[in-house]
Amino acid sequence: MRPRLLAAWLATVAHLAPAAGAERFFDDFSDASTEQLQRAGGWTLREGRGHPGVDGAAWRADAISLVDDDAQRGNRLLRLTARTDGTGPGTVQAQLCHARKFLAGTYAARVRFADEPASGADGDPVIQTFYAVSPLRFDHDPEFSELDWEYLPNGGWGSEQTRLYSINWQTVRLEPWQAWNQPHEQFGAFGGWHVLMMQVDAAAGRTRWFVDGRPIAEHGGRNQPVKPMAISFNLWFSPGGLLPPSTTPRVYRQDVDWIFHARGELLSPAEVEAAVVGWRHAGVAREDRVPAAQPPLGSPCDF
Repeated sequence: MRPRLLAAWLATVAHLAPAAGAERFFDDFSDASTEQLQRAGGWTLREGRGHPGVDGAAWRADAISLVDDDAQRGNRLLRLTARTDGTGPGTVQAQLCHARKFLAGTYAARVRFADEPASGADGDPVIQTFYAVSPLRFDHDPEFSELDWEYLPNGGWGSEQTRLYSINWQTVRLEPWQAWNQPHEQFGAFGGWHVLMMQVDAAAGRTRWFVDGRPIAEHGGRNQPVKPMAISFNLWFSPGGLLPPSTTPRVYRQDVDWIFHARGELLSPAEVEAAVVGWRHAGVAREDRVPAAQPPLGSPCDF
């Protein structure tokens, strides 16, 4: 970069730098191993079984990995890998979660969705996500809080259409299913890299949704988060509509480049991008200035 252009760019980044005391969270997923991701980064890799997904499927820590970015030398990516052979016992799903301490403010992540499997036949109803959630303590829990990005490249849930959901939740009952939420459906293919962003405006009681800097939805009313949530990513299969069982599993991948949160700040897409660029230019791979919830809250990675 030419010296004059570099100086101008640095001035822009400095102008958009966070004010002293700003409570922000950033992870570039540059760790050498998932053990370091958990120990130093505070992430939990889900293991076991349970909602959501295919009955009998396993959530496994080894479905989460950190890989080199083929398109950007020196960059690392978080990778979620899920697979299914069309049966419950032959299905593995992936999820990781951070601490339950995020509520109002700005959320953003750079995520790569996949329209096709990395291997195997195409067609299983796979769900690729970025979201924040608090535990569902019981049916119709009034303190339940959730904000979801969910990409369905092969359709599902009663529709074959490819679509990206942005959803605010009020509450839910799992069995039999009954949900109170406010969804927006963006139809069409979204395979490839996208910056997904949410502004949770507590004062106005509104949540605004952006894809690649473009506003696509605004939700209000009672479908707003009321309790601290855990930032999460997961990759799973809808329990209805799997392709027939096969000896060749179908493998899907979802990659994440970075994750960002600014507590209590309503930032523009340009301000988020400038913050991420600034951290990367300074060689900062992780920063967490968002305080723990008080009193401390458990952060189960099981939803």
